[in-house]
Amino acid sequence: MTGRRLEGKVALITGATGGLGTATAELFAREGARLVLTDVAEGALRELADRIGARGADVVAARLDVSSAREWDDVIAVVRDRFGSLDVLVNLAGIVDWPGIEDTREHEWDRVIDVNQKGTWLGMRAAMPLLRASGEASVINTSSVLGLVGSGAAAAYQASKGAVRLLSKTAAVEYARQGVRVNSLHPGVIATPMIQDLLDEQGDQQPDIRRTPMRRAGRAEEIAPAILFLACGESSFITGAELVVDGGLTAH
Repeated sequence: MTGRRLEGKVALITGATGGLGTATAELFAREGARLVLTDVAEGALRELADRIGARGADVVAARLDVSSAREWDDVIAVVRDRFGSLDVLVNLAGIVDWPGIEDTREHEWDRVIDVNQKGTWLGMRAAMPLLRASGEASVINTSSVLGLVGSGAAAAYQASKGAVRLLSKTAAVEYARQGVRVNSLHPGVIATPMIQDLLDEQGDQQPDIRRTPMRRAGRAEEIAPAILFLACGESSFITGAELVVDGGLTAH
């Protein structure tokens, strides 16, 4: 059952063709949102938009490399032209790189930071005029449990996700009296295409799954409702918070 909790709201989702992005887009559509779906994978993006649109949702697809300020400006122009407003920004686009401090190459570091950290900032910067005009807007920035605790690996990824956590907090303070809430989402091990090869190789012996009290990876469909909660009016007094959805991984 749905309560149409985003009825009439305009939501922009980055990284829409990823596991979390697709689950979130489909849930938002069922809840009545008008959607702007973005990704660099243009073919998959069109297929997703067509599938959701065929069910009656008002949806537009637009290519977006989140590390490009110019492409962000182009997407916001699409939002203005198509809908004239924006109420929800979900920064889901992200990439992962596993090496630690000494094994991370400089160009790899730069790419992860550009997408995960800089891309989140660029998105908020580009979208904020429309979000402020909404008066009841919500930004959900995707961090990770690895933005909260160390793992001894994935140096660039962890640095970027830790930065997203505090970037979200400072934005929350800056815009709290301007009608824009900003929160960070911290998923644990989630079975998405980004890490599926690793899960296929290591199975339930994957170290972070072994550290998770539930002893399994989460599903994208278990994360999307948390994003919906932060996007809708039910979380109207929540800003600058960290919503952790990790099967208990960070509980000990």
